[in-house]
Amino acid sequence: MSSTLTPNEGSPSGISYVNPVFTDYFADPFVFKVGSDYYAVGTGGQVDSASERVFRVLRSTNLVEWTPLGFALNKPEGHENGAFWAPEITQRHGRFYMYYSVGRGDKHHHLRVAVSESPEGPYFDKGQLSAKILPFAIDAHVYRHTDGCDYMFYAVDLLGGERPGTCLVVDRMLAPDRLEGNPHLVARATADWQRFEKGRSMYGGIYDWHTLEGPAAVWHDGRVYVFYSGGNWQNESYGVDFVTAEHPLGPYANGTIDRPRTLATSSEVLGPGHNSITVAADGKTEFAVYHGWDKERTARLMRIDPILWTDQGPVIDGPSVVRKTT
Repeated sequence: MSSTLTPNEGSPSGISYVNPVFTDYFADPFVFKVGSDYYAVGTGGQVDSASERVFRVLRSTNLVEWTPLGFALNKPEGHENGAFWAPEITQRHGRFYMYYSVGRGDKHHHLRVAVSESPEGPYFDKGQLSAKILPFAIDAHVYRHTDGCDYMFYAVDLLGGERPGTCLVVDRMLAPDRLEGNPHLVARATADWQRFEKGRSMYGGIYDWHTLEGPAAVWHDGRVYVFYSGGNWQNESYGVDFVTAEHPLGPYANGTIDRPRTLATSSEVLGPGHNSITVAADGKTEFAVYHGWDKERTARLMRIDPILWTDQGPVIDGPSVVRKTT
């Protein structure tokens, strides 16, 4: 793909790093900044055997060197044996809200919210957030728009249409722990590379199942860009693309494309995706924080690379292994 950088945008100065920036299992990495410190939470890996907390928390001052702080979330009652996925944290009204999903294995997930007085936790569950009628809801992401309102993007399952599977929706937030309950469609699969599995048994039927997940929204040049990951997280099909709209509730432009345009598998990194977005210490350079498999495919590890804005849309400048800047 031929891309043209917008003026004064390119690889950042003053940051050198070797990916992965954290070498323990850390999938679906979400990074947020409090003061001069960055915090990261993610899926999987270790569990605190003493407290039974989940979701490891890391801290950094530079996005490169990360210190483990412990585990963030106290498991809610009734979900002690659940599978906990994709935490994200937002600060509102002086408190920190964690959004995450829990379910049984890879089924029956729903979104929940927890709260803490500190970015590293502990977080205490405050209940279910997604509608009880939804059989599957994951990957909550909160975006604050220019109108001062918060919107939650997340992934749900839809069976109708030519490409059934997991798709993206967005709902207005009435409070940090409450949705309006009127989700709008953001994006669903339009291409073969977004297929998770042919002939997958789901909801009592057999489907060519497609997956869009891991939304991350950012405002750029008068538009909302929603990054998402598509395909099968277990293999080389997995990658990052985007849709865009003038307002968080849409409508979104979602054309048919034959590959992930924003980030894709390379010879060094398999299945990169589920990114979050943060800004470097220079206050202007946007970084994607994402996971990718190691070469042995034993762990999904946290990686970082800058976002370049091109005339075709955003490109994550990677997946890189070693980046040295001057």
